Amino acid sequence: MISGGARGIGAAVCRRLLPEGYALSLGLRPGGTQPDFAATAPSDQLFLYPFDAADRASHAPWVEATAARFGGIDALINCAGIGGPARLADASEEALDRLWAVNAKAPLHLIQLALPHLRRCGCGRIFNVASLSGKRVKNDNVGYAMTKFALVALTHTVRQQEWASGLRCTAICPGFVRTDMTAAVTKVAPEDMTRPEDIAEAVALLLRLPNTASVSEFAINCRAEDVY
Repeated sequence: MISGGARGIGAAVCRRLLPEGYALSLGLRPGGTQPDFAATAPSDQLFLYPFDAADRASHAPWVEATAARFGGIDALINCAGIGGPARLADASEEALDRLWAVNAKAPLHLIQLALPHLRRCGCGRIFNVASLSGKRVKNDNVGYAMTKFALVALTHTVRQQEWASGLRCTAICPGFVRTDMTAAVTKVAPEDMTRPEDIAEAVALLLRLPNTASVSEFAINCRAEDVY
């Protein structure tokens, strides 16, 4: 299962995994764009289903439909996420609430729903696409940072609590990635940003690792920082 699979990191992950024979269930926003690979992907490998991270009612039907289509769920990749400013001085919490709903609560809910299937296979995998903004603070968008810190915390909680079931959970924490979300960024040139394909390559590697080689966090950056 891959949320946010129509573009950006999610689409890159799909393009990377399809040639390896993975059966992919993509949760796509109703009325949104279809991924460019949908028309040519084998029908037995690709399942498209309407899913809106901000709409909790759409979560369970996607999980249930995926399990019914493929006979189970072996991995969940939470790629869907939003940016948008939510600053310390903001009087309204509307932007903050949407960030929480999409970036933190939706991954939590999907994990809760998919857990019975992920436990059953004995080597389930969860990848949460967080951010280096979930590891350190470099700007004034407190809402985005709060939700990504929470997503990293969720990753570690699942990893600890589900270890005995064979489930492994990884927080993928990139800096600037060349996607629509960073189109307005000026501090780093687009050509210098990490490519979505680089993140997809990391996911492909992590999926292949056995239970004895668990990676709790995967930090990747396109520039030098004091720590990252």
